[in-house]
Amino acid sequence: MDTKTGKSRQELRSEETRNRIREAAGNLFTSKGYDSVTMREIAKEAGCSHTTIYLYYKDKEALLEQLALPPLLSLEEAMRAVTERTELPPMEALKEISRQFLLFCLSHKSMVTVIISVKSVRVDEADPESEVNKHRNQVFRYLADALNRVIEADAEEEKTNYTRIFFYMLHGMVTTYIGNEEEIEPLYARLVPILDQGIEIVVFGIEKKRKQDAKQGKKPKDKTGRK
Repeated sequence: MDTKTGKSRQELRSEETRNRIREAAGNLFTSKGYDSVTMREIAKEAGCSHTTIYLYYKDKEALLEQLALPPLLSLEEAMRAVTERTELPPMEALKEISRQFLLFCLSHKSMVTVIISVKSVRVDEADPESEVNKHRNQVFRYLADALNRVIEADAEEEKTNYTRIFFYMLHGMVTTYIGNEEEIEPLYARLVPILDQGIEIVVFGIEKKRKQDAKQGKKPKDKTGRK
């Protein structure tokens, strides 16, 4: 029994094995791609047998959930907290929720692809099967709602597509700096003004396009494709 943790030696060994397996899976998913990695490879990387790994995780999806869900929940909570700050003007709320996304991604550089993208589904899928994708889509909805407070889209499909465009800008900034070796705090401080300017430019472009469409008599479609 460990007097500090109150856990038995067997419990400590099991916890250490779980941690090694998760770390190995994260490294391999990132370097080789989720679909290319086998459970046997993860076990070898973690220093355990291919039978032992199944005592802890039934398959790769279970490992993905263990890796992605906890950080996603923390991101979701940070975004939710911004939405509850009703005193923020819409543009400032959009900037702040985007800053939270940027800071999160910079803080999880080596795992961003695993957390955000691996085995993802369409953002407009109403009820994804996996818990990971449910929370990924909730993160997207927070972005969509914040953006829509600024541009006030006329239809759900319009709102979703504008948010996709907005997300591409955010994700592009993130992927540009995944390999950057700067400390997180100075890097984040350096990028925030660029992010804020990027948000203003994207919003300006969306609003200009909507005005142009309105002049030409174009109407947004709803989710069924009807105008």
